[in-house]
This record gives sequence, structure tokens and C-alpha cells, in this order.
Amino acid sequence: MTSPLAERLSQLGSSARTAVEDDRGRTTFAELMERALRVRGALLAGGARRGAEQGASQSSLEGERVLLLVPPGAAWVSAFLGVILAGGIALPLSPLYPPAELAWLAGDAGVRRILLGDELAAVAAPIAEGRAVLRVEDAERAAPGPESAVSDLAADDPALLLYTSGTTGKPKGALLTHRNLAVQAELLRAAWGFSEQDVLLHALPLHHLHGVAIALTTSLLAGSATRMLPRFDAQRVAAEIARRSATAVMAVPTMYQRLFEHVDRGGAPEFAAGARALRLATSGSAALPVTLAERWRDLTGTIPLERFGMTEIGVGLSNPLDPGGRRAGWVGSPLPTVEARITDDAGNASAWAPGEPAAPGGGGVVARGELWIRGPSVFKGYLGREDATAAAFQDGWFRTGDVAERSSDGCFRLLGRTSVDILKSGGYKLSALEIEEALREHGAIAEVAVIGVPDEAWGERVVAVVVPAPGREAECAIGPLRAWAKERLAPYKVPRESVVVGSLPRNAMGKVVKPELVKALVASMGGEERQLAR
Repeated sequence: MTSPLAERLSQLGSSARTAVEDDRGRTTFAELMERALRVRGALLAGGARRGAEQGASQSSLEGERVLLLVPPGAAWVSAFLGVILAGGIALPLSPLYPPAELAWLAGDAGVRRILLGDELAAVAAPIAEGRAVLRVEDAERAAPGPESAVSDLAADDPALLLYTSGTTGKPKGALLTHRNLAVQAELLRAAWGFSEQDVLLHALPLHHLHGVAIALTTSLLAGSATRMLPRFDAQRVAAEIARRSATAVMAVPTMYQRLFEHVDRGGAPEFAAGARALRLATSGSAALPVTLAERWRDLTGTIPLERFGMTEIGVGLSNPLDPGGRRAGWVGSPLPTVEARITDDAGNASAWAPGEPAAPGGGGVVARGELWIRGPSVFKGYLGREDATAAAFQDGWFRTGDVAERSSDGCFRLLGRTSVDILKSGGYKLSALEIEEALREHGAIAEVAVIGVPDEAWGERVVAVVVPAPGREAECAIGPLRAWAKERLAPYKVPRESVVVGSLPRNAMGKVVKPELVKALVASMGGEERQLAR
């Protein structure tokens, strides 16, 4: 089967509508595809020159991994599409990675070539030795190359390599196919109502699924325009929303928090009116605190559309486009073609005792356990890690590693990752996310992460790592904090320790890196006296 991704790009290739707008100007779909085909031609010509020494020519990269180090904008998109249309696998990496991490990722992926934007030449220099480096600016001036290569692309050919966060070990490279990307884009176009009239405000990192596939690819394949910013900056994003430059925005919870902080300082006086004018605002990559959802509702009249996705599956669950059907704290129902099930520890379908609290607007909880997903948007496997790929699947289902619960009307709520968010303390299984949500109601707490620290007596001791609101540090001490929490949480859920910090460690998508917190806290034990509840 021919690549549905290539087919859709070909359909858009003659359009005079704006595809990408960046700080350098507007690029139409026709111009973007011409630039992408020239990048493809340069890559194929480069491959043919290397193969000529062996008497061979090259009409396809045949799955070669090509590293992208290009600033966000039209040039990044042309480089990305050029690699894919040449039969290669795009590996976008962050220029903020330290040299050692870039080197490890490039080595693990077997990268032989780097597509580079001029501004990032210094970033690429430490990993350039032994690899061909091609400037995007030069590639976009090359000949387009043979037309046959595009029609020869298949649906199951890998197109994109994204590395997982590696919070429990070295990152693994997830391979996404042409079909994965095309199916995902079509699912979200239909579910979220994207059309040629939309303009997506894009300030997400492009080395994560959220930025490259959920946001950019969905917008492109829907024929929408994408307003690409160099990076997320609360002042810049708030100004763009205030001047109504876009109809849709996709963000992570930390972005919403930073926007509110900027507005609270008096920035972007027209922000509220601009936010109300947005057709769609979504949140993903981490659980959206109910407090942030409700703050957005106070501002705009609706909560952001929250959904659940992973590098390996794309977006599997989503709240509805209709704001009236969204539930704060819940991630919605499976998208068409996606199947979801809740399993117990043995992998069997899980059921929950009747009488659980009802979901807002829906039925009571009927199942709780690990969330499994299957469908055509699920990835191909991990590059070079057959054992890890096999372990990730059971009977065709991908095991997400997330614990969730399902209501009787088919809506899902996440309780956290089994590795970091499901704590085992005193014989109980606790959801760190549930405890965090309760603690965020405390006016003295600006940010909080709940973790489990190894403990002989408890198995894991529940610890609240707190960023206090200015001038309210004393209220975050363990004594007053526990007294407050006991009125809102079951006794076994109340943190036994609080640690006050200036900030929480986060990855590029704004997720708190809890393993770093646990490691730092364990290392500090035996040093300064801790605030423990006896």
C-alpha cells in the first residue's frame, strides 16, 4: 500500500494557502513542498555519491536515520518532510541537549548524516566527526530528484524516530510509520475539527510527539496554517493570543501555568479576550491539574480539551470537541480505530467494586488498573531493541504503564505511571496525582510533586516536594501541611514529609522528572535534619 502520508502531502503540494508562518515570513503549501522535494533530492544525491564508489546509485534512503538540528520554522518542516519523502527516517533532536547526550542518541540511532540549520552549527560540531553534514539552506537549492521514489513509499515504512524520556533507564527510540502519522493526523483532524480555516499557534518542542506529530503534522495534513514560534515564551505566546493570530493552541500544563503567571503580573491586557476567541485549546503530555483547568474556564468559559497520548501510541483517548462534554481531570474516551482496556496485574480485564464515586457528568468507576491500547496508530517498535518491543506488547495490546480508571460511560481518568506515580505505602497503593491535586488547593502551594522514598517501615514514604507561594514557606512545613491535608485526604494518603524547594526539575515538555527528585532526596538523607511526621 502506498504511503497515505505521501499521498496527502502530494494533494496539498499545489495549494497557494499558507502552510507555515514563522519569523521570516509566510510559506505556502506549494512552496513548502518544493523546498521539501529539493531537500529530498539533495539527500538522494548525497547517498548516490557515497554509493558510487561501490558502483551503486540510490533512489531511496531505505530507512537511513537522518538527524535534524534545525530551528523551528519552515526550514525545519522542509527538512523533516524531505527526509521522509526520500525514504529516510527523521530523527529530530533538541539543540538544548548537552553534547554527550546528542552523541549517545546519534550513536544509538546509527546516524550517518546530519541536516543542519546554520544557527545550530556550533551545537552539531561535537558530533559531526565521521558524519556527513548537510546545510538545509544548501539542500533547499538542490534539484528535486527522481519522482518515482515518492510513489514507491509504503504505508508501513518507518518515517520518524523519537526517543522516549528515559526516566527509568536509557531512552529507547520509538519507530513511527507513514501509516501511524497519517492515521493519527486524520483522527485528530476529525476529532478536533481542524480545517483549512484554522491557524495553529505552535510553540512546542519538535523532538517530542506532541510538537511534531500531534500538533504540526495534524495541522499540515488538515490543510491548516501553522504559526511557528522559535520557542515557548510566555510573553510572546500571550501576545500572540491577545492579538488573535491563531484559532487553536496546543500546550502542556506548565505552559498554561506560565501564561497565568505572566497575565497575573499585568502582561497582555487583551489576553482574556484573545483566549475566549480561540476555537480550541488543548492540553497534553502531562496530567492537567484541575486548578489550572478551572482557571482557564474562569477566563474563557470552557476548560482546555485534555487527552491522553504517548510516543508509542499517539493520542489514544480524548475529551470531546464540544466543551459541554469535557470533564476536568479526565482524559476522555478512545478515538475511532483505537481500542482501550483496563487490566489487572495478571493482564486480565479489571473490574472495580460498585459504589465508587461517580465521575462528573458520568457514571461510577467500573474498572481500575493498567491501561492497554491497540490500533493502527500504535508504533512499529523500538529501534534495535527486540526484547523491549516484545515486552511492551501482550496479545497485540500495547502496555502503556499508566494506571487508569474507567467510568461506566467509557470515560477514562489517569492515576499515574506505574513506575513513579503509583506509590506503595503501608500496604496501600496510592496515586501521587490524586494527592497532588488535593494539595494544589492549598493557597500556600505554588507547585507540588508527590514522590515515594524507600522506607523500611512503610515500603515507600509519601513525600510532598513543594514550591511555596512567595512569603508562605512556613505554611508548607510538615506540621501545618499535614493538619490541612488530614481534612481532605484519607489518613494513609497524607504525606509524611514535606520538602520545600525553589523549583521542580522538568523535562522539555514540562513534566516533573520525579526520579531526579527521589535520587536527590535519598542522597540528602543523613545530612540536614528532615521534617518527619512520627
